[in-house]
Amino acid sequence: MSAQTDTPGSVTSVYQVTGMSCGHCEGSVSAEISRLPGVSSVKAVASTGEVTVVSEAPLDDEAVRAAVDEAGFELAGQI
Repeated sequence: MSAQTDTPGSVTSVYQVTGMSCGHCEGSVSAEISRLPGVSSVKAVASTGEVTVVSEAPLDDEAVRAAVDEAGFELAGQI
């Protein structure tokens, strides 16, 4: 797990998501992950497939996987 602490009480995790190709894709992934409890920000970048998530505590990988799947994409793993 490569989560890192940015500020007290927050954790930044970076995930690799396959299939994103445009801004709409970024928005869909961001919206689904943002619904997870404790998530304060999400930034998805279609060109690299990277999704950066800031949360109150480390997220459950299966919850992130389910959110990405709901958006119609595949979670390749955490970077």
